Amino acid sequence: MKTFIKQIQTAIIGTLDINNHPFSSYAPYVYDNHRFYVYLSDIATHAKNLQVNSKASLFFVEDESKTSNLFARKRVSLQCDSVKIERGSERFETVLALFAQKFDAKMVETLKKMIDFNLYEFKATYGEATFGFGKAYFIGGEHMDELIARGESNPHHGVK
Repeated sequence: MKTFIKQIQTAIIGTLDINNHPFSSYAPYVYDNHRFYVYLSDIATHAKNLQVNSKASLFFVEDESKTSNLFARKRVSLQCDSVKIERGSERFETVLALFAQKFDAKMVETLKKMIDFNLYEFKATYGEATFGFGKAYFIGGEHMDELIARGESNPHHGVK
């Protein structure tokens, strides 16, 4: 699972607006210390939604051009709690440095100067992964990075 997610540069973000209407978008992300991070402009709908409702999902899906079967694309879906990281904090600086390492450093430096951009941290609370037909898993473990066979108990609250 970690190897699969690491290959993908952007996460599809699912958020809910003030009326609980779903909205999907995407953003480049970094993963550090068992958390996912995105850097979003306040004018972006998904950022506005996160400020109203911290519940979100992150979705990672295999590129259509690289799959052998569109009905069985590899994918990971994570339900998350999000928090905004305070600008200028040690964590903010550490994660923005990771963005600069992973992506275009000049672009990240430019975006860092834009005060309408904020850093959001996502902590996975539940997840599911599919790596082909008959290869579907729940995601669990202390750091939400372990695959659990579907025949075992479902760790998600309220799902039977």
